[in-house]
Amino acid sequence: MPFDTPAILEQLDRVELQRRRRKADPDLGLRVQGVKHYQQLRFAHTYADLLASARYRGAARYFLDELYGPQDFTERDTQLARVVPATVRLFPAEIVDVVGSVVSLHALSEELDSALAQQLPGAEIDAPRYLSAWQGTGQSAQRERQIALTLEVASALDALVHKPFLRHSLRLMRGPARAAGLGDLQQFLERGFDTFCSMRGADEFVALIGRRERLLAATLFEAGSVAQQQAAFALLPSQTPTGA
Repeated sequence: MPFDTPAILEQLDRVELQRRRRKADPDLGLRVQGVKHYQQLRFAHTYADLLASARYRGAARYFLDELYGPQDFTERDTQLARVVPATVRLFPAEIVDVVGSVVSLHALSEELDSALAQQLPGAEIDAPRYLSAWQGTGQSAQRERQIALTLEVASALDALVHKPFLRHSLRLMRGPARAAGLGDLQQFLERGFDTFCSMRGADEFVALIGRRERLLAATLFEAGSVAQQQAAFALLPSQTPTGA
């Protein structure tokens, strides 16, 4: 979908709402951090082969660090909220739409992280607790939306690679972007562009992520019997220690 200033700001407001909830409830904040650490381990577990692949390592690492990491994006989001009008005005529409998709994915992921954390007894997570938390949320449709947005971001970045004039435009934007306070966003976009360009085609990468994420989601939400639970556990890392 095309993104304009109000649409992007609305997504950032959703993220800020989750931050305020966690600040008001420090215990929830700790559990959310546990969720984020575990899910980063889960991504590394699910995509160990891609992270070891010369062709796909860069793209897998980009997703792991930029979209699945437990790091605090408050400063980045605050800066972006301040300069959204400049972003929409200065960057080509195709790039603005990528930014909008990334922020939408960020907002939904923060909401799902909070929902998962509310189902947990503490910040220490293992495979059984993670399975139980997902089932406790009952948010299979939202999880599918999260997967779809992830694939949308990957496909959009790949599409930019096939439009050399956009890469040239992005390079020309370095000076104006820094002057407008968009330096971090500029670097994020350039890293994504260069990463997908070096992959020499992302169709297999995107399809593989879609298959594995949907298999995991179906396994988590459908795991009722002992055998189904064991199948789910096989797709998950064992545990992340508290405060990892």
